[in-house]
Amino acid sequence: MRIVVLDDYQRVAREYGPFDTLEAEVEVLHEHLADEDELADALRGADVVVVMRERTAFPASLFGKLPGLRLLVTTGMANAAIDLAAAAERGVTVCGTQMYGSTKSSNTAELTWALILAVRRHVVVEDRALRDGRWQTTVGTDLAGSTLGVLGLGRLGRQIARIGQAFDMRVIAWSQNLTPERAEEAGVTYAGKDQLFAESDVLTVHLKLSDRTKGLVGAAELSAMKPTSILVNTSRGPIVDEGALVAALTARTIAGAGLDVYDEEPLPLGNPLRGAPNTVLLPHLGYVTEAGLRTMYEQVVEDIAGWQRGEAVRIISSD
Repeated sequence: MRIVVLDDYQRVAREYGPFDTLEAEVEVLHEHLADEDELADALRGADVVVVMRERTAFPASLFGKLPGLRLLVTTGMANAAIDLAAAAERGVTVCGTQMYGSTKSSNTAELTWALILAVRRHVVVEDRALRDGRWQTTVGTDLAGSTLGVLGLGRLGRQIARIGQAFDMRVIAWSQNLTPERAEEAGVTYAGKDQLFAESDVLTVHLKLSDRTKGLVGAAELSAMKPTSILVNTSRGPIVDEGALVAALTARTIAGAGLDVYDEEPLPLGNPLRGAPNTVLLPHLGYVTEAGLRTMYEQVVEDIAGWQRGEAVRIISSD
């Protein structure tokens, strides 16, 4: 049996997952293969493929080029980049992982606050200035007394809200399904969509990507924000209109942005976000912690071993 593990950027898959316990030939690829034909060549002959979150897409066309594929394992119990209907049509079992197992994780919430603080206090700018021999080149902005706007008050949004309250921030929230009663249960003030964008000093995005949320933060929403406000996105890139965000940052109609997610990942070298002013850009690190990756890869091996025994676990279906 041949197993191929994709996109092990940090080269930790073998360390965190006991792949040597499997009776199989295991190949781990560290570089992202964006070209579908090149990817298909690399995967040809594989019985099992392991994908890390949505780093590599698995559309129907790719399944068609891999007639020998029998099991596809993804970290997480949902992966929008996999065509589950195509997998089912070709008899490919798809299994996932529970991400954090029994461990309560706040990794993405923690990174969100790292970005908020980095942008508001100009951490990256001052670090670079200090290394260049300059001293105190910017003036930061306090969080206490300002308004935190949370776009999406699910598990992550509630974590973000609690931390904002610890910073003595006023916290408001909106999403398409949020009610005033649910907001109150979380100790947060419900705001209408227009109010959220107009009043937030820090606006942070915590929604799942769907047809309904794609492009939800566009030119109109960004233009409604204060020129002193910042936007942070650790959810999914396409929720925010990338072109509109670049335009707002360039025109300085908002004060800055902290981003961990993008329309295309890895972020292309020519992407204009790389040159946008007052931005802190990270390479989708929200879920990338030792505890998180260890749990994911351990469960990946459990999935493969169970499937080998004819006892597949954590199956993801298109139903």
